[in-house]
Amino acid sequence: MAPKKAKRRQHTEGGSSNVFSMFEQSQIQEYKEAFTIIDQNRDGIISKDDLRDVLASLGQLNVKNEELEAMIKEASGPINFTVFLNMFGEKLKGADPEDVIVSAFKVLDPEGTGTIKKAFLEELLTTQCDRFSAEEMKNLWAAFPPDVAGNVDYKNICYVITHGESKEE
Repeated sequence: MAPKKAKRRQHTEGGSSNVFSMFEQSQIQEYKEAFTIIDQNRDGIISKDDLRDVLASLGQLNVKNEELEAMIKEASGPINFTVFLNMFGEKLKGADPEDVIVSAFKVLDPEGTGTIKKAFLEELLTTQCDRFSAEEMKNLWAAFPPDVAGNVDYKNICYVITHGESKEE
């Protein structure tokens, strides 16, 4: 009877570990650190109060209950680390592959240089479709500073979108 229990336990662990196979060990560790920061009361579950506290620490003091509830409802149940990781896995599954994103940028780079002028990209991002705010532009340039000629390496941006870290690191 003991072997059956062991086998069943092994199967259960295998079923829940699928989400862990979606990420590299270093990524899991980064998500674990983020989870620990968000789980302000250290009970192993991210609650509405945890979200309120972490947002307040980031300067967002007047977050409405409805907004917090909407965040919590994105999960199918209590947000433990496995659920948290699964939520990121689901979000990443929806991301386009790197080559598709690079191809979209290539339309803006007819010479095939691998770069786009900062001014041109900023104009597009602030005037078209889902417009970037001044703060979002500031964050973009902080993360992906243009070179001295004012060119932005869009291949690096695509890599970070799909892999989560800069090639240079």
